[in-house]
Amino acid sequence: MKDLIIDYSTQLNDIVIILAAAIGVFYFKKFKNNDSRIFIYYLVYVAFVDFIGSYPTYFVEYDIFNVLKEKLSTTPFKRNYWWFTTFWNVGSALFMSYYYQKIIKSKISIKIIRYLGLVFFISSCIYILYDLDAFFNSQLKFINIFGAIVILNCIALYFVEVLNSDKILVFYKSLNSIISAVLLIWWLIITPLLFYEVYFSTADSGYLLLRKYVYLFSNIFMYLIFAFALIYCKPEHK
Repeated sequence: MKDLIIDYSTQLNDIVIILAAAIGVFYFKKFKNNDSRIFIYYLVYVAFVDFIGSYPTYFVEYDIFNVLKEKLSTTPFKRNYWWFTTFWNVGSALFMSYYYQKIIKSKISIKIIRYLGLVFFISSCIYILYDLDAFFNSQLKFINIFGAIVILNCIALYFVEVLNSDKILVFYKSLNSIISAVLLIWWLIITPLLFYEVYFSTADSGYLLLRKYVYLFSNIFMYLIFAFALIYCKPEHK
């Protein structure tokens, strides 16, 4: 069973991401007049990023991509680190910043999110330009950790607003609240790995296996809850 999970971990991860995005699209009409619809856009965005970013796998599994594989083999784009750094680590954090700016009402909180997001974007661009080789060949831990801080800051400010309002009374019925709670749990699980990876190398097979399990089951938990919340929750009235 363990070997089966590891062998098909990528497929399992893709399935839950696509499932959450598909349910979001299916229930889009329910949230189309509400700011929560932005989160549905985000799920579709994540599915797109995951699908395109898996192109090295397609090169191995499908002969139809042999021509493209040969053309990219001598370029920095032969690996997908650049794609996920740009569109997941940076793009996802900025997307979530925009989402929280829409659902949070406090002008001070919105300004904090906006300025932190701007600093993150500028810092990420400078960091990438400073070390383009690492951008194409490895994960950039600075951007990973800074992006986590941006999202956790958004969640914290949202919860502060919820605790100081009547929203706390309908917390379990609110799509935005469930999304924030699940994201907080996910990041609390994943963030230690970002710091821990500094002390490990790709040669440590035990750590790599543990890391794969943590990411896989965290993702399955998160995206299934997202799918359930889209079905269960009703749009919030302004």
